[in-house]
Amino acid sequence: MKFEDEIKRRRTFAIISHPDAGKTTLTEKLLLFGGAIHVAGAVKSNKIKKTATSDFMEIEKQRGISVATSVMGFDYDGYKVNILDTPGHEDFAEDTYRTLTAVDSVIIVIDAAKGVETQTRKLMEVCRMRNTPVIVFINKLDRPGRDPFDLLDEIEKELKIGVRPLAWPMGSGTDFKGVYNIYEQSLYLFTPGKQKLEDGIEFRDINDPELIQHIGDRAASTLREELEIIEGVYPEFDHNAYLAGQLAPVFFGSALNNFGVRELLHAFLKLAPWPGKSVTAERTVDSFETTFSGFVFKIHANMDPNHRNRLAFVKVCSGHFERNTNYLHVRLGRQMKFSSPTAFMADKKSIIDEAFPGDIIGITDSGNFKIGDSLSEGEILNFKGLPSFSPELFRYIENADPMKSKQLAKGIEQLMDEGVAQLFVNQFNGRKIIGTVGSLQFEVIQYRLLHEYGASCRYEPINLYKACWIRSNDKKELDEFKKRKSQYMAKDKSGRDVFLAESSYMLQMAQEGFPKIEFFFTSEF
Repeated sequence: MKFEDEIKRRRTFAIISHPDAGKTTLTEKLLLFGGAIHVAGAVKSNKIKKTATSDFMEIEKQRGISVATSVMGFDYDGYKVNILDTPGHEDFAEDTYRTLTAVDSVIIVIDAAKGVETQTRKLMEVCRMRNTPVIVFINKLDRPGRDPFDLLDEIEKELKIGVRPLAWPMGSGTDFKGVYNIYEQSLYLFTPGKQKLEDGIEFRDINDPELIQHIGDRAASTLREELEIIEGVYPEFDHNAYLAGQLAPVFFGSALNNFGVRELLHAFLKLAPWPGKSVTAERTVDSFETTFSGFVFKIHANMDPNHRNRLAFVKVCSGHFERNTNYLHVRLGRQMKFSSPTAFMADKKSIIDEAFPGDIIGITDSGNFKIGDSLSEGEILNFKGLPSFSPELFRYIENADPMKSKQLAKGIEQLMDEGVAQLFVNQFNGRKIIGTVGSLQFEVIQYRLLHEYGASCRYEPINLYKACWIRSNDKKELDEFKKRKSQYMAKDKSGRDVFLAESSYMLQMAQEGFPKIEFFFTSEF
């Protein structure tokens, strides 16, 4: 297959949502279609003992939530599909934000009963910043839900994006009869408790009297009225507006019952973009360039606890990646060769010989990589948009077992490299401080340190409002600031100066008192 055709057949996307909207369930059903798995796992179920494929960490299986982005790739109908299932929980939002830099489009899952929720809004902000194309899947139609027109109005208002239904539900909850697929002009009927897939009935003329035989007189009348309203209220679907991130096509279904998922996948493959351009500090990189480039957007420690290995997740942005070929590690300025790059199915890996733009590859890492690192065939490229955010919660971390101090140090170092939390060392007393964006992270870190490294830790409270990175061209003022604020100064993992403000007032006073010092709330500056 030609290089250009390999790129055009790739679809790399993330599935995002508020917790419990059905994101991981939808991922499982998409994998089922791709033949990537044979039994769909349950995120929360007492009857089904198999857990979701994308929730492979032990704590995910126990808690029934996703705490780390997982990557799954499969071939379907001539396309190479790369799905990134992201954590929905806000405490793990930073992992999701960075994942969105590695995808070309997004499917947002919305609960038909709850509508747009807090985390959905935040994630949409990130998509909007990057003009990422978005498809909306309104889930759980088999349960009582809100009026679909109200949901569409809320999506437009809350997510600040135009919408165009390409499917339309017939009822909801116990009255749910199925979906009319406007995009394919087909009728899909829903049978409660039945997961067997059935082909749609072609209905190009919705006024055909035969419709009544399938869904009844009342439902047929309602469907015709509502489709008329859709055609009158919403503009024709504009593919270019979708690709520009201005218009979201909307589909309806029930991921748990495998209903509407196949139709979503078929439409997605036709509509969604193949890998496009990537922005670096030096220039814009086009996916069709023949020289290889890529960047690390995620690092995961202990993918295989038996071997204590770390994996760097690399998004291929251009060119043709080949195994056992020398590539430049831009930050370190040295050539590196990778003998066993892998493709993913969550925690299952297979060694690959090559990869193309849009693919996500795993590289075994002994500590050479940081999030945001670039690889190329020699050109200096620094990909943008992979910041660490200023933490909002802080705790001192202390060793609870003096016999395991080495294990604790190694565990903290490797987990911090993943970018899910940040480590600061107070320059006044030398104590280590963990900073996170959510409280659940502390629990996950403690759990993983114990179960993956055999190290136990305890936390102690610390009263902090914000950690911000500082720099100044005025060395005298910077030295004076560090001297005056010595007990609030820390170093991050990269050795950069960080100011630990106890309150918003203290931060404001520092900014006003030292105008020549710049304060940053993300690490990308």
